[in-house]
Amino acid sequence: MVDRVTATPEALALIEQLKAQYGLALFFHQSGGCCDNSAANCYQVGDLTIGAQDVHLGDIGGLPFYIGAAQYEYWKHTQLIIDVVDGTGGTFSLEGGSGKAFHTRSRLFTDEEWAQLQAAG
Repeated sequence: MVDRVTATPEALALIEQLKAQYGLALFFHQSGGCCDNSAANCYQVGDLTIGAQDVHLGDIGGLPFYIGAAQYEYWKHTQLIIDVVDGTGGTFSLEGGSGKAFHTRSRLFTDEEWAQLQAAG
């Protein structure tokens, strides 16, 4: 079955750097809020509370990836592809100050992929 969220090799490399720097207790969240929160942000466990309205899309680089319910409704027909761009990115994400920033790209699921996801619930 198709993954709802994936990561490019560049994103996976940055994730490995963050895991080496901060440890394994990390996760991603994309909320769609203000201050660059429409991008995927990487946090240490305890820095942000995952609530009942957050949706676990899957894992990237061995880390869980959550999205706010409103964002999920908007993006549920797409696969999120987490990439890296040059820049400072959001101030909340752990890669801030590294000269790199996580960047969310997307593509629509094919009809076949969407049917598989719907059948799986």
